[in-house]
Amino acid sequence: MKQEDTTQRILDKALELFSAQGYDSVSVGEIAKAVGIKAPSLYNHFPSKQAIFDAIVKSTAAQYEADTDKIHIHVQNVQRNIPVFTEITEDALFEKVRQIFEYSLHNDTISRFRRMMTIEQFRSPELAALYSKRYVERILHYHAGIFRALIAAGEIAAEDPDALAMMYVAPVITLIGVCDRQPEREPECLEMLQSHVRLFFRMVHGGGSQRSV
Repeated sequence: MKQEDTTQRILDKALELFSAQGYDSVSVGEIAKAVGIKAPSLYNHFPSKQAIFDAIVKSTAAQYEADTDKIHIHVQNVQRNIPVFTEITEDALFEKVRQIFEYSLHNDTISRFRRMMTIEQFRSPELAALYSKRYVERILHYHAGIFRALIAAGEIAAEDPDALAMMYVAPVITLIGVCDRQPEREPECLEMLQSHVRLFFRMVHGGGSQRSV
């Protein structure tokens, strides 16, 4: 097995274990065993368990950005997405939200990382801050930027963009959490997601159903 393949397997298996048991409950020996190597060999790739965790955080962020770029969602660069949301239809908006919702639930790496951070946010203030930044603040900031630009262009109602972002994002995060805990409720949650997106769309357009958002 090539060294780079072994390195990736260490990250994959460590994330799988961390997401199921929590960081503190998993030893380097357990990670090595899951990969199929001896613990001393693992140290040829990473100097510590913390280094493995840090590499997971970095690689998962890179994967998320690369994957969402394919559906024209650039959380790190709101300016790239303003043209995408200008004059978008209600149906097209829901389709985009559905894609990111299902990706978040069914991509193994992204789903396991979110589960891991849900556990680890209670382990330390640093990880709690990382969880808030990645799953709340960054998403709210992105959507507020979209709404701010669309308000300036006269596309949607002139309301507080930060409040609009909270109203738009919070139900989506809630529904993802429901599906994480109760996967069998995904069809129900998708229906609620569709209702939320359509209601929000019409609200910001003063009741219209086929304008832009």
